[in-house]
Amino acid sequence: MANSVRDASSETATVVGLISGSQYVNHAYLVLFPPILATLSSEFEVSLTMLGIAIGVQGASNTVFQLPFGWLADARDRTIAFALSSVAGALGVLVVAVAPDFPALVLGQVLIGVGVGGHHPAHYPLLSDATPDGLRGRAFSVYGVGGALGFATPPVLFSLFTNVGLTWRHAVGVVGGVGLLYALVATAILRFVVGDDVTGPNVGTAAADDDAADESLSTRAVAALRALANSPGIMGLTLLALLTSTASWGVNTYAVVFLDRVYGVTPETANLALTGMFVVGAVAIVLGGDLTDRIAPGPVMVASFAAVTGFVALLASGLIPGIVAVAALLGVGAARSLAGPARDGLTDDLSADDTVGTNFAVVSVGVMLGGAIAPPAFGYIVDASGPTAAFGGIAVVALAGALVTVWLATVVAE
Repeated sequence: MANSVRDASSETATVVGLISGSQYVNHAYLVLFPPILATLSSEFEVSLTMLGIAIGVQGASNTVFQLPFGWLADARDRTIAFALSSVAGALGVLVVAVAPDFPALVLGQVLIGVGVGGHHPAHYPLLSDATPDGLRGRAFSVYGVGGALGFATPPVLFSLFTNVGLTWRHAVGVVGGVGLLYALVATAILRFVVGDDVTGPNVGTAAADDDAADESLSTRAVAALRALANSPGIMGLTLLALLTSTASWGVNTYAVVFLDRVYGVTPETANLALTGMFVVGAVAIVLGGDLTDRIAPGPVMVASFAAVTGFVALLASGLIPGIVAVAALLGVGAARSLAGPARDGLTDDLSADDTVGTNFAVVSVGVMLGGAIAPPAFGYIVDASGPTAAFGGIAVVALAGALVTVWLATVVAE
């Protein structure tokens, strides 16, 4: 079993690099709105609640397409799942860039959600099969770094384009164009360079596959639900993903508004703090991957989500200086990122070879539901009661996630 990165094959390096790059692109798509909420609200004459609904619609379409893409990756072809989702996401971003009105903006969000809905179900099986067991935690951490840097890019990109006299539409158009080009190049490499043992589906014997093909869709759906019901670990991870994603998306979406209105931090500085949160998170993911390989997923997850709860509660208090609030936001980014490779590793450990894509899709449903719920819910709270109340709600959700993590670590992961 390989335990050093020097033992990794060139194919492993290629797949980890490609998929991490794709994660970067997809995560950039997910945070196009938070840095420019005030601008969008003014230009399209809509409230924060309505923009929260637009972000939530993206999360909803993302959720709906998780399992179809998981089935495609597990039972048919991972390269096709990767290609379809990557192209759809890029096209959605381009629609947002040229949207003439709010309904068109929402349509672009739907397409982005469809595209992003396929990236976890395609990515994780590719990473799992391309990476030896002893390196998998670190592979997941590299993948997580790609995602964190993707989150960090839009706030900086919008600032750069504004400083040279361009608009948010130009920045979004560049993101979509780069994403479409990356989708085409990465698909070609997966198709013609990476072996079929990595890109092909993890299916059983030919006879079993023929039997499965003869079953009706409803029969297969019932069988899949029964398998999930008998997998408390996967269901627990899905609940955890829902809670922690809801808390994270609450922070991601309204951190700039919160720092501005509660702590008097200027929007420019608040955007830099948002970028800093993701950059610090990228560094923490590397540490999380190493700890996951060296210790175990459970303890890393418990420490991570307990710390997130503490930092969010400190922010919600409204009693600290602005500079401390910025530091606490960076603490949220670092603490939550430690758990990423651990959660991925635990999901992989609890999955049979022919359910890796599907199980990651199921867990990702929790992640994406959180992304669908948090923006409109906390946006409404911001409009109705203020950002302090919204961050108090985020702290409560984070605490619930920490308690579920303790259960997973002490009961399921043992």
